[in-house]
Formats: sequence, C-alpha cells, structure tokens
Amino acid sequence: MAHRLHTFAGGADLAEALATRVAGALADGIAARGRASIAVSGGSTPKAFFRALSAKDIDWSGVVITLVDERFVPPESDRSNHGLVSAGLLQDKAAAASFVPLYHAVADAGDAALLASDDLRRIPQPFDVAVLGMGGDGHTASFFPGGDNLARALDPKTPRGVMTMRAEGAGEERLTLTFSALRDARLLVLHIETEEKKNVLETALAQGAAGPLPIARVIGAAASDIEIYWAP
Repeated sequence: MAHRLHTFAGGADLAEALATRVAGALADGIAARGRASIAVSGGSTPKAFFRALSAKDIDWSGVVITLVDERFVPPESDRSNHGLVSAGLLQDKAAAASFVPLYHAVADAGDAALLASDDLRRIPQPFDVAVLGMGGDGHTASFFPGGDNLARALDPKTPRGVMTMRAEGAGEERLTLTFSALRDARLLVLHIETEEKKNVLETALAQGAAGPLPIARVIGAAASDIEIYWAP
C-alpha cells in the first residue's frame, strides 16, 4: 500500500501531533462503533507520545489498548512493555481505558501466546489504530531478521493472533501479534526517530515487499496505507 511521511523538527512536536491524530481516530471509532481499539509498541521512542496521548480528552472508557509485542517477562520487569504502557499511557485521562496484556504468568511463552490469542479475539478488530516502531536492524513488532517464526508471523494468511519469536540479539523470547492482526488497522502508523532509523527505512522502501528487512515486507504487504511519523 501507499505510505506518507510526516516530518517534525523534534520528538516533542512529533509526539503531540501523533497523539492528536491517534486520539481523533479513537474518537471516530467510538462514535461509529461504540468502542475503539489500539495496539501500541514499546521501547524508548513512544514515551513522549504516550504522555501526550494520555492527556487527550476522549471517552477513554470506550477504548481497549493492547501491545504490538512483548517480552516474555512479568510486568514488574524493567524490560516489560506492559510496565512501560502502565507507567506512561494508562495515566491521566487514559487511566479509564481497558488494557489487554500479552504476557501471562504461565510455564512458557507458547502457553502465553495461546492465552493472548484468545484475549485478542475479544478486542474489536480491525484495530482502529496500530502504532509500530522499528529497530536499527529493520525489525518491527517482534519480526526480527532470522527469527524462528518470522515467515509464519509475516504471512498475511496466518490467522490473527499472538505468536512466539526467538532471534539472535532479541534478548528474551518474544510474544508478537501476527502481521495479519496489524496490516488492516484503520490507522496504521510507523513511529521512528533519528537519522539512522530514517536511513534504514529508506533502504527498506527501496527494497520493496520482497526485500530482506522485515519492515520492508510489512510496508509492502500492508492492507492499509502507512502513516510514517519521523523526527531527527
């Protein structure tokens, strides 16, 4: 699908603009269907966006929030995206939203993925909003180059759900939404910062959907247009 690049002078301007855009999409979803859903990414990049979004005055009681991906660690871990969202997004006005985690305190990540897939079926889909990030290696969600389940996770024919992912350099085993659960979000956003990541993105765009970088395959095979928000 097509993509559109939105460029900002700095991260604070980007965070506010993206929060305004996302809040509007969520409000539209509530007005049209009574509920709205959003999947967000972790890491350091979205922290300012989370703060800005949490202050937006919409009917947060009608919003369901989940994660694009998660490490198989409890929310108390400083590596947890659940913990990051709890501290940064589920605050202020957004404290009224519902949150559906991917992590479950079970024996292994495979069991957690099954439980999280069941939970996902109860979230309104397609998502009103999905906000992706990107690593310097071109991964997005937990679609890591060389990941043990990468081909199946990226296959649009794989059912919507949550899968496990192991990859060299990824650290803990991951839980990730399948690409099929993300590709048709009504507002599909890629949020990146720094010149380095923009260079990776430009390489991915030049490769197209057949390229080796996971983000290239995501952009090329998305069912919705992708809005790219970038600041140096």
